[in-house]
Amino acid sequence: MIPRLTVLALFAAFALAGAAAADDGRPVTVALTLKDHRFTPDRVSVPAGQPIRIELVNQDAASEEFDSDDLRVEKDVTPHGRASFTVGPLKPGTYAFMGELHADTASGEIVAVGP
Repeated sequence: MIPRLTVLALFAAFALAGAAAADDGRPVTVALTLKDHRFTPDRVSVPAGQPIRIELVNQDAASEEFDSDDLRVEKDVTPHGRASFTVGPLKPGTYAFMGELHADTASGEIVAVGP
């Protein structure tokens, strides 16, 4: 039987290793899906201070353009296509985005949460 103190020590070591990996400058990946001219999810929380890699899948039969003045990005995605791009690192705050070709329904926001 493993002593309780050993189990707690191992748990703490894995937790610290995970925190270090999350803060090593590698992008945090956010998966967004476009369907029926709407983003899913339409609100995403991410850690502030890290680059964010957005993986966008368009399930619609129409093209769309991911557009955000807040994030300073415009990215086209073809019908039934995929696009990926990196933004940030972001300061704490809320960053709006939209599908420029269907702005009446395709919108969302990324919330960068600080420590």
